[in-house]
Amino acid sequence: MKKLFALLALASAANFAAAADVVGDAKAAGSKVAMCIGCHGIPGYKATFPEVYQVPMIGGQSAKYIESALRAYQKGERKHPSMRGIAAGLSDQDIADVAAYYSQQK
Repeated sequence: MKKLFALLALASAANFAAAADVVGDAKAAGSKVAMCIGCHGIPGYKATFPEVYQVPMIGGQSAKYIESALRAYQKGERKHPSMRGIAAGLSDQDIADVAAYYSQQK
């Protein structure tokens, strides 16, 4: 049992270190943000799925906040079904690139 816990701790630390080493590249995010702009790039836009709500403008948010939000959607901690589906398909590099891109926007 101790070996199992040690192995799990080591794997968790390795995953954290790998994610921490990823550096976002705003220029590489061009094609990655194409679908984001359809909702997050329209001032005053309201989405109608799963209910009507105001879509937040994410330009200018900190990269850490955007990364944290996307990871929360991946884990199911944030519940919006469209965002969960989008985030589920993003790699650590994708998330870092998208976060870098939007953190540089106004």
